Amino acid sequence: MELAARLAQVDAGIEAAAHAAGRDPASITRIVVTKFHPPALVEELYALGVRDVGENRQQELSEKTAALSALGDLRWHFIGQAQTNKAKAIRAAASVVHSVDRPRIADALDAAATAESPVLDVLIQVNLTDDAGRGGVAPDELERLADHVSGCGTLRLRGVMAVAPLGEDPAPAFSRLADYSARVRAVAADATWISAGMTADFPQAIAAGATHLRIGSAITGPRPIPG
Repeated sequence: MELAARLAQVDAGIEAAAHAAGRDPASITRIVVTKFHPPALVEELYALGVRDVGENRQQELSEKTAALSALGDLRWHFIGQAQTNKAKAIRAAASVVHSVDRPRIADALDAAATAESPVLDVLIQVNLTDDAGRGGVAPDELERLADHVSGCGTLRLRGVMAVAPLGEDPAPAFSRLADYSARVRAVAADATWISAGMTADFPQAIAAGATHLRIGSAITGPRPIPG
């Protein structure tokens, strides 16, 4: 199946899931994750109307944004685990950072701003598992982190992000995330975004109120093996 057909198929699935949940499909942002794919694929996606693209790794994000700087209205979403020593590079390349999970990374992104930097949209990543080794802030630290991020002058807290736990029905996990979203909105009323849902579970994420979906292989096809 060609790229255009895969994109259309996923968008039809998003529309159907939104209608089933009584939601407006236009309220949902589809982010195409292009990990390991070349810049040429992003150009193809752009020609098909895609404006939101996601990357997991800082180096790949930086390389692609440099190569595709002519696509001025392309929004780059950093969705991988952020590291403080890469905060400056992430800040320079990303339009949105989905993976703020501790005060130190918020502070590093804030400190990386220059006089010309626009305000950076960020989301708090929440750990939906009992495994502290997984990415994301523990739910009992959520309000404290939300308050900290809200105090960073060059960051704008947009909402929450999470990955459904492996081996668990995603529906109850995303329901928990919706509850966490409400808790964050009690700290920052306009932090209304919920980044959740990938190729295998985006209908459940939409049913739970997801506003941003991170979809890769269903649109891009199999990832190339990195050299």
